[in-house]
Amino acid sequence: MSSIDRNSAVDEATAFELLGGIALSEHSLHSVFQAVADLTKQVMPGDIEASVSLLVADKATTVVYTGQLALDLDESQYGRGYGPCLHAASTGQAVEVEDARTEVRWPDYMKSAVERGGLSSLSIPLGSPTTSGAGLNIYAREAAAFDDDSRRIGHRFARFAGVAVANLNAYQSAREQADNLQVALESRAVIDQAKGILIERYKLTADEAFKLLAQASMASNQKLRLVADHLVTTGELIMPPSRS
Repeated sequence: MSSIDRNSAVDEATAFELLGGIALSEHSLHSVFQAVADLTKQVMPGDIEASVSLLVADKATTVVYTGQLALDLDESQYGRGYGPCLHAASTGQAVEVEDARTEVRWPDYMKSAVERGGLSSLSIPLGSPTTSGAGLNIYAREAAAFDDDSRRIGHRFARFAGVAVANLNAYQSAREQADNLQVALESRAVIDQAKGILIERYKLTADEAFKLLAQASMASNQKLRLVADHLVTTGELIMPPSRS
């Protein structure tokens, strides 16, 4: 993804071009979230800060944020166990607060938000409306900060983030499966080499050689691959059981 100045404004088309340029092989979930938060702040009109909340095993955390206001308001909700960002992340429903001074929901949180300078907010679940567990939070220092166009942009960012995260998770899962397969193939190769040594050394069949490796593994309380690797590397069978 191209590097840009976090404090400079960018247009909507440029922002999505930058997000679309994220190479999954080069980015973590954290860096994807940070890019979404930074670009949200740069594209949305007004004096705003953005964050991404994540729920894991019912525990909420702010994984990225653009300014102290967003972090403070997120954590103010976590301490109470409720609030607009938690509602959006846990239910998959977007929540808008037009004016924290007159909002009747979560009144004690709203008082805290006003004291910290956050008068309106927009919290949007990442991905589709049924997705829960993460949300994009946009906090404004003025009341009624969001019009139809800014709401559309906010929802578009959240949907894009949900797709990017899903793709990243799929990529990482595929990489993990490939890594596991590679380890399995390497283990199979070294075990076959060790069997070949035993077959030649003791004139065993392939099954007998494998059983001997398995017996040595149990006797030495080491994994079969480690026993095989030691034999291939040193020519010694770790703690071989007695043979008739």
